[in-house]
Parts: sequence; structure tokens; C-alpha cells
Amino acid sequence: MSEPLLSVRNLSVEFTTYGRTNQVLKNVSLDVPAHSHVALVGESGSGKSVTMKTIMGLLYSPPAKVTAGEILYDGRDLLTMPEKERLALRGTSMSMVFQDPMSSLNPVFTIGDQLTTILKHADRRLGRKRSGRERLARVHEVLSQVRMRDPERITGSYPIMLSGGMRQRILIAMALLSEPRLLIADEPGTALDVTTQAQILKLLKDLVEAHGLALLMITHNLGVVRETSSYVYVMNKGEIVEHRPTSELFADPQHAYTRSLIAAVPRLTGGTRYGHPAEASS
Repeated sequence: MSEPLLSVRNLSVEFTTYGRTNQVLKNVSLDVPAHSHVALVGESGSGKSVTMKTIMGLLYSPPAKVTAGEILYDGRDLLTMPEKERLALRGTSMSMVFQDPMSSLNPVFTIGDQLTTILKHADRRLGRKRSGRERLARVHEVLSQVRMRDPERITGSYPIMLSGGMRQRILIAMALLSEPRLLIADEPGTALDVTTQAQILKLLKDLVEAHGLALLMITHNLGVVRETSSYVYVMNKGEIVEHRPTSELFADPQHAYTRSLIAAVPRLTGGTRYGHPAEASS
């Protein structure tokens, strides 16, 4: 892989609650090169979301505390960067696609109000001046990019008026508004039916390729990993236990935990499971 845009080095995080301290991340290291598609995969509770929130500066301290390591974005350590500068990066050069649209969208404001407000904040952080009409035009442009028909109608709609798949597209549009270099996607489409989820994942993959973005996909779904990523980090109990190019990992997993994840994937009798012949059932 090429030089990393994002480089996490020996990151350790602990939580202290009710007088007890637990280490949640243990010397986590991972790289996301520019223009690459990288996945961080593991079961629920493995530490994926804590890693993502630490990168984005979204962990509450206390109870969380970074005890070691560094997070380098374009060569600069986010953990030692002044808060104002880090805030300027978040939502502009680094953007998030969250997994739950209904908790990320405000039900009392229209989609247009929410998108233009986000764009206004991004413009202010970047020192960019744009009129209200220009912001609305940019919102319509991004809604078209995420394949939303009739952007004018969508901007006047409230979240409750849209389907789950449409709301997920709105979250992707929010992340793209400021033209970021790095996109972190946290289990996008998890709550959707499989057909809509496949459409959302294809859209996301098409967009990051079209815009030349780096993508870090946070997921527990190995099918998502295979469809969206070229390199995989496997996390278990707060540690990276294996990391390899996607094709190599599925063809010949080395760590017992990775093998157990692949073995847990449902399969059809007589079919194949990620390149391995499926055993015939008795």
C-alpha cells in the first residue's frame, strides 16, 4: 500500500466507570492510504466503534482516556493537535457516515435545513464564503450524486417522510458536502433489508471511487468487507489480530479468530463460502 493518509500507531484506550478501569483498545495500529478502501472488521464489542470514535474525537473523557499511541492524519498527530484545528478537520477533510439515520437526523427540521446548516459550518471552518443560494445549489448537487430523485422535493421533506434507504443516502450526502479526503463509514445500511443495503454499499463504493476518497469501513459483516475493501484489519477484544489484503485473508486466514468469523458465515449446501468449498450436509 502507498503512504497512509491516516495512520493509527499503538493506540491504547481505557474506560473508568464505577471505580473500575478496563483497557478497551490495546496497541491498535492500522493504516489507511489515500484513495484506498480499508475495512476494520470484528464482532460486536471488539473495539471497532471505540477506534472510530477515538479517530474522530468523539469519545467522552471521562470515562474514556487515551493512554498511549498516536493518530496521524496527513502526518499530523490528531491527539496533540489544538482542539480548534481538530474540529476544523472533522466534518471537512474527515467525514463520517453513521449507521442509524434516525438518531443522526433531526426530526423537526427539513432535510434542506439540516444539509445547508452542515455546509454553512464547513464553509466557516474552511474560510469559504458562499451565499445561501449557492449552498442550496451545492446541496442539490450532492443529493443528485447520491442518486436521489427530485432534490428540490427532498430538501423540503422531513426525515419521517423518507424511507430507510433514502435516509441512509442523506447521511452519505452529509458526509460528502465538504469534499472530504477520508470517509469513515460505521456499519452503513445495517438496519436495512439486504437488497437496499446492497444498493447503499454499491453507491458508497461508486462515490468513493469517483471522488478519489480514502474509505475506512467499520463493520462486522464479512460480505460487506469483500464487496467494499481491498485491505482488511481484523479486531478481537480490542486488538488487531490479523491484517492482510482482502483476497489473501479470505483465501487463507491465518488467525484462529479470523477463521472462526469466516466459519460463522451462513452458506448454502453444495455452494462455496468465500472461496472455500462448503461441506455437504448430512
